[in-house]
Amino acid sequence: MGSGRVHFEVYVRKTPGSGWALEMATEIRAAAVSAAQDLMKDGRVAGVKVTKETLDDETREFQTVTIFKDGLAEGGPKRAPVREDVEPICVTPQDLYTIHARERIGRLLESWLERNHATPFELLHRPDLVEQLETSGTDLQHAVQKIAIPEAQARGCSVHEVIRAFHALIERAIERLLTDGRKGKLPDVDKEGFAAAAERISHDPDRSYLLGAGVAASIAPARGWIEKVSRLLDLADGAPAKGAPRALALATLAQPLAEILGSKPGLEDILGKGLDLGGNLAAMTRLAAADAVTMLMKAEPGVAKVMPPLSPAAQRLAGWLTDDAFTHVRAAIGARILRELNGPRRLRPGDAVAEIDILRALAMSLTAAAGKLLPLEDVQTAFSNRSKMLVTGEFVESYLGAGKQAKDEAEALVWLTENIIGAANKRQAGRWLKAVISSLRFEKEFRNSSDGVAGRLAALASLQRACARCGLVAEDFEPIQFKLGDLGGLIEADAKLTAQLAKANTSAVHRLTLLLKLACGESAPLGPAADRAKAEAMKLVRHEDTRAELSREPDQVEAVRDLIQQAGLAA
Repeated sequence: MGSGRVHFEVYVRKTPGSGWALEMATEIRAAAVSAAQDLMKDGRVAGVKVTKETLDDETREFQTVTIFKDGLAEGGPKRAPVREDVEPICVTPQDLYTIHARERIGRLLESWLERNHATPFELLHRPDLVEQLETSGTDLQHAVQKIAIPEAQARGCSVHEVIRAFHALIERAIERLLTDGRKGKLPDVDKEGFAAAAERISHDPDRSYLLGAGVAASIAPARGWIEKVSRLLDLADGAPAKGAPRALALATLAQPLAEILGSKPGLEDILGKGLDLGGNLAAMTRLAAADAVTMLMKAEPGVAKVMPPLSPAAQRLAGWLTDDAFTHVRAAIGARILRELNGPRRLRPGDAVAEIDILRALAMSLTAAAGKLLPLEDVQTAFSNRSKMLVTGEFVESYLGAGKQAKDEAEALVWLTENIIGAANKRQAGRWLKAVISSLRFEKEFRNSSDGVAGRLAALASLQRACARCGLVAEDFEPIQFKLGDLGGLIEADAKLTAQLAKANTSAVHRLTLLLKLACGESAPLGPAADRAKAEAMKLVRHEDTRAELSREPDQVEAVRDLIQQAGLAA
């Protein structure tokens, strides 16, 4: 099966005898499994399963593999049909505070939240924001309608019923928040101290809600996303030192941080504006996996060259993101990176060469951070999808440009082939490379070049070795190897280089060394030229004068022996 797009689907069985219903779909394996586990923990379903769906590019069909099951995943005894539960998924105000509910709120109210520079977390914890939303007019009504229609279709009930249920839920949630605010139940963490507040309410049944309200009030005066992040990190610096209060404090702070970094405006403010997509993804990777990327930059100059610097605020945030308490924040950044890599936008529009460089750096960085930031399988799938864009005719034409010599085009295509993954993508890149090397233009440029024979043969040898290590399968690179070898044989025959070296007026050891370098593929491509050099070297190595000269120069024996072995002449 050819490589294709991969996504993961979460199915739920609402009652032991019911069928499977699709709950969500995502491109992130960890998010799908986590959502399934959360659904089982909440007790709202009888069984869950997660399937991996792989699209075959040739048949255009999905192949399904179940990767996770829990609960009554295989179903139970058949029961008499019962009326479908018409209750919405969120039935209590507390349900609105789960990560999945907040994500949905963020999508439904995205425009309103952006206008008010707020996150779903703040909306759910700030009485003043709730009042603003209530008086905003149609924003809340439109959000309810957008979610009610598909919900009603999925549950087999009327839209009116679902809207009425959602309105009742919203009214209860608003009344709870406003009442708690009026009664002074919501903590003032700036006045009391974040650590003290976390310690005091750490055993309260509503501790997450209460501390969240204190955090939301603390960051409310911030002017912009950077200041909000700074205030959140100030609270993190003042969190309790250990135990359940610290876990509660950091888990609460992680929620708004994940939402800010998961939004386009928030992320742009943190990383800086003016970056192209490749620069943004590189900065996000450096932000979310600072330790791994820093070590990689020290070892790989190419990665260090394309990684954008982080602002002081982003560096401070990167330091905190290494903490396990901020796993969901890293996951939010990782999800954004995957979405963009799987998307159609160019990383470096207008500069194909730089696009390959930034893609290579991203691949190395995300692979180095795999496991902590993203699953390795998801990283490989994303780069396989991105690699498809690099072997299209449009990209290759832009990459090669105009006015290049055939040799330069071949070397550029070898570099392209090295930096893509996926069997189908490698094969397509191999076709581009083979087309250039097999062209009459390539042969004429090499045979008619004013460069010396030795230089042209060495260039062909270097290109031949590069083709062998760029990841092509044998059936794709062997015809390229043979073509380079044949062309090297023509050039060597035109100049009669081997015959000239064999009769050169120099020492036998020097002649033997030069011939062996040709024979082993070091200074000429493997093929007819190397074979002729090998034959002459065999004659020379058997000559008594050569052996006598080698005995007088023992320092040359080891080097000659290595070349003989490389050329396959050792007995």
